[in-house]
Amino acid sequence: MTPGARVAAAISVLDAWRGGMAVEQALTRWARGARYAGSKDRAAVRDHVYDALRRLRSVEFLGGGTDGRALLLGLVRLSALDPDALFTGEGHAPAALSEGERALVAAPPLAPDPEADIPDWLRAPLAERAATPEALFAALCARAPVWLRVNMRRGTVEAARDELSRDGVETVSCEATPGALRVTDGARRLRAARAYAEGRVEVQDLSAQRAVSFVDWPRTGCILDYCAGGGGKALAIADRTDAALCAHDALPRRMVDLPARADRAGVSITLLDTARAVDHGPFDAVLCDVPCSGTGTWRRDPEAKWRLTPDRLEELRQLQAEILDATSPLVAPGGRLVYMTCSLLRAENEDQVGAFMARAPGWSLIGTQLDTPLTASDGFFTAVLARDAVGS
Repeated sequence: MTPGARVAAAISVLDAWRGGMAVEQALTRWARGARYAGSKDRAAVRDHVYDALRRLRSVEFLGGGTDGRALLLGLVRLSALDPDALFTGEGHAPAALSEGERALVAAPPLAPDPEADIPDWLRAPLAERAATPEALFAALCARAPVWLRVNMRRGTVEAARDELSRDGVETVSCEATPGALRVTDGARRLRAARAYAEGRVEVQDLSAQRAVSFVDWPRTGCILDYCAGGGGKALAIADRTDAALCAHDALPRRMVDLPARADRAGVSITLLDTARAVDHGPFDAVLCDVPCSGTGTWRRDPEAKWRLTPDRLEELRQLQAEILDATSPLVAPGGRLVYMTCSLLRAENEDQVGAFMARAPGWSLIGTQLDTPLTASDGFFTAVLARDAVGS
């Protein structure tokens, strides 16, 4: 595909998104109908779409409209590219610029502040999470780097880096988080890399790795990951302890790949449904990585910030409270309840933990940690609570 054809494809995807289709569904539909598109083409179209969503208000302004064509024209201007080189009307490229578009492009370029690309109602609660809100807003509108976690049971950081490099994936280590590697080149070769295929590295964001390392997990006994999803945190915990690991999710299909991932990593994780989780307890530690607004993940999921509403946030807060109330009885006396979100909002984090402790006596707060894209890659919150021992 030519660069112009890639822009045209991104326009069609964004038009479908504007029509109400989820962005991943729109990308998948386009890819299925574009058998001629190679992996680099698909990646380029995805990048165009996600870059436009990250800076949606800015590209609307620069493109003079809200449809897919205006968004891509705005993105081209924001990226300081030549619109005439991409909007040519030749082959599969978008039609040449109209007179109105040409007048827009001829106007002095203005670079909107990233603050414009944060939903109005969320600017104030997000601004309070950083000493320099403008830096946080800018970080939330940028692409996130790819991070890997080295499986220490299967080898050293140095060995993993060397093996990845031989397969064309270059990385740098993170001194503050042992085992974390940031991919600097060759990210799209990762899936074919031997170290990944054989379980010596896993894709995991730095913020999630920092959250897992923040917790003093019991070395023996049994740990339950209650909202396991794909199981990335359960695998990371298994790399740090000899305790038995169990995983549960309200939608068990999310865990379908976890047994194979665990086998590849050389660990054992028992999958439990809700009834078996209750019967299997009590647990020495229970992790609740609860459903949340995802405000900390906007770099990777920019669609989420335009999908979130105050009503949806309140629904999520209620669900979070229900999960805390359901899982706290599963913790053994003296055990730990670990609450995590990928949210930057105080309402889902400190306020949620405070409300739980107010209605559930017998718990004490050991500590909390909040990362933002300025301290890690995503925003992430962790709180560790201890259940009183019997008779204390």
